[in-house]
Amino acid sequence: MKIPIKKILLYSGLVLLGLIVVFLVCRTLLHLGDVGAAISGIAGSLRAIILGCVMAYLLYPLTRFTEQLLLYYRVKKKAARALSTAFSTCVLLALIVLFAYIVIPQLVFNVPPLLQNLPNMMREFAQNISDYLVAHGQSADIVKTISLKIANFFDNWLKDLPLDTFLDLADRVFTAAKNLLNFIIGIIVMVYLLMSRDQFVGQGKKVLFALCRKRTTCDRILKHLRVINKIFSGFVSGKLLDSLIIGIICGVCLSILRIPYAMLISVIVGITNIIPVFGPFFGAIPSAFILLLTDPTKCLIFIIFVIILQQVDGNIIGPKILGDSTGLSAFWVLFALLLFNHLMGFWGMLLGVPLFASFYYLLREFINARLRKKNLPVGTQEYVDVAGIDENGTISYIVPNTIEFHPLFHGEDSLLAQLKQRLKHPLPHSKAQDNAPDSSSEDDDQAP
Repeated sequence: MKIPIKKILLYSGLVLLGLIVVFLVCRTLLHLGDVGAAISGIAGSLRAIILGCVMAYLLYPLTRFTEQLLLYYRVKKKAARALSTAFSTCVLLALIVLFAYIVIPQLVFNVPPLLQNLPNMMREFAQNISDYLVAHGQSADIVKTISLKIANFFDNWLKDLPLDTFLDLADRVFTAAKNLLNFIIGIIVMVYLLMSRDQFVGQGKKVLFALCRKRTTCDRILKHLRVINKIFSGFVSGKLLDSLIIGIICGVCLSILRIPYAMLISVIVGITNIIPVFGPFFGAIPSAFILLLTDPTKCLIFIIFVIILQQVDGNIIGPKILGDSTGLSAFWVLFALLLFNHLMGFWGMLLGVPLFASFYYLLREFINARLRKKNLPVGTQEYVDVAGIDENGTISYIVPNTIEFHPLFHGEDSLLAQLKQRLKHPLPHSKAQDNAPDSSSEDDDQAP
């Protein structure tokens, strides 16, 4: 049989492509360090572009809402697009200025005195523990030794801090200038993306319809992309709003309770609350440690308040704002945090949950589609008691094992009835002696 020349060329191209892929994979595995350095360099050079894309993605809902409002009042489309973009940019800059106005004074006025007083606070705290141990007849040598080492460490660190700061000043100034430049470029990129978002969306769909043979495939891909966008936008925007509310509530309540460093602790709690599950602990533990050195009673009040606040956040505020945006159970949220923290570090803890939720959604849709092709149910609970499926697709179920409590508590021969009978009619003393082992015979047998 004669093979068409088109198939020969196609198979030859596939073989060549496979060899190229194998060669590239081998080269990558042999030079993982160089590949990582190259990827880091590319990501560093495109940091401003990535920052602009992130800011545009976060501000898109506000920009779209503002544009639709202007169009409703019959503003021209180009003017509405420009005004909505300018309004979103002003909102972003205002939030950054407000955040800096709140955070920077707290850092300037609270952190340096706290660092300077930290050795004395450690000594006073250790002295209180030592006095308590001595008053109760215990030795306090270990506490004094440990506190002295910690205090000396902080003293040396504070003495060397000006020298280290002076030596690193040029590097820090250069890094700050570079970050500021990236931020300015990111603002420009964000404005360009928001102004030309229709063009970018159209180009992406154009490429998608050109590469896919079937329209149903394009529709399916677009559907999945919309769901993933809903997961990310709902989680990120909801978590930011939730953290802002928690920070405000924490600041007001700590001020009422007269907790030291109330505003600084509120900023820490609000920022770390962005991280799911572990965020409250990251913010509460160092704050509680500072309060423990300052006033143990205030530390106990703060711990109780944080527990109550997190319960309110987890059961009332969080569900109202976030809802079921991810569709993940508590186990998979914890799994995603641990996995992406290992893979991506801090950013993995921030974005690990929506990333894993997107993967979980795609895997669930794939499995459900395969089950529907086989005319099988897609509900998870329907497979709990499944024993097997035959060749005709008939599902057989097993009867779950249950514990029979009736023979234990009901009936004349039940365990409860026997126990009551034994309590009413205990064994006579003579029978108990008869049933007991004869120790004298054993002693006689062991005697020489």
